[in-house]
Amino acid sequence: MRPTRRAFLTTVGATMTLAGCLGGDGGTNRTTATTAGATKTTTTTDGQASKATVRVSSHPKLGDVLVGPNDMTLYMFDSDTKGKMASTCYDSCADAWPPLTVGGSPTKGDGVAATLSTFERKSGKKQVAANGWPLYYFASDANPGDASGQGVNDVWWVLAPDGTPIRSKATTTTTTSSSGGDGGY
Repeated sequence: MRPTRRAFLTTVGATMTLAGCLGGDGGTNRTTATTAGATKTTTTTDGQASKATVRVSSHPKLGDVLVGPNDMTLYMFDSDTKGKMASTCYDSCADAWPPLTVGGSPTKGDGVAATLSTFERKSGKKQVAANGWPLYYFASDANPGDASGQGVNDVWWVLAPDGTPIRSKATTTTTTSSSGGDGGY
């Protein structure tokens, strides 16, 4: 009996899913992204390192910065208070600056010197903090290596591997915000 197209596609899908679950052989994984003429390459030699919640990536203008598990740049917000373990970015602010959240405990990739912790957001999700600074993505960053949120409104900054804000405006993008407490985004 000849298999139907549906049976064939189901088998192919299941095989690909299983292959993805099995992962690689623990060899070298290389990710390359080119943005605005700058190429950023991240190399990991351990399959687990690529799954770390917070990792270090080299940015051509800002140096080593913290990134999330998807290689997207992470930011801190000057309106938050270091060590308070609370966010001041909600509603439309959180739409523009989504928080880095985890279901369990955050993990560090190679080179991350910052202490990672979590706190509960109003939604009940656990937001990750690096050395007491809540971590966020910038929704306008489209690709790994983008850091267009750096210096926005002089309140959003990338972080060094030790969790220290890098207050350089090497890639500043300025946006306008409406008044009304949207957190300076």
